[in-house]
Amino acid sequence: IAGISVPMLLCAKPYFLSKEASTHHHSHDEEEDDEDHGLGEILIHQAIETIEFVLGMVSNTASYLRLWALSLAHSELATVFWEKAILSTLNVNWFATFIGYGIFAGTTFGVLLCMDVLECFLHALRLHWVEFQNKFFHADGVRFAPYSFKQILKDAGSPN
Repeated sequence: IAGISVPMLLCAKPYFLSKEASTHHHSHDEEEDDEDHGLGEILIHQAIETIEFVLGMVSNTASYLRLWALSLAHSELATVFWEKAILSTLNVNWFATFIGYGIFAGTTFGVLLCMDVLECFLHALRLHWVEFQNKFFHADGVRFAPYSFKQILKDAGSPN
């Protein structure tokens, strides 16, 4: 799909945008203030958007590959902890197995569970701040105004 998307973004979209701009420009010849978007400007703008699209796609793929690699690493760490802490103490005596279980439980909790929680937190943070901001945020100079029920009631003229 990406092999089809990139040429479409680079070639087809600028062509259709320039056709739309030229038909729009011919219908409004009397307006001199309209910005004239030539094919060169549209191609440059579209090339920039295509580069952002490809970089975002690579970034998102790398993010999920990082999660996959961490899950593989956790599986291997769990196997190592199990073999070194439990299996190596089973043939010694019951007290060594008891101590081995304590070591296994402590390292499993300390390393694997805490790393998993940190991994989930960081991935959720990345999803919110990187992927969400790429899709909806445009730095167009409009100041952010948080949603406020008080402000809506005040603008409507209702008493507080």
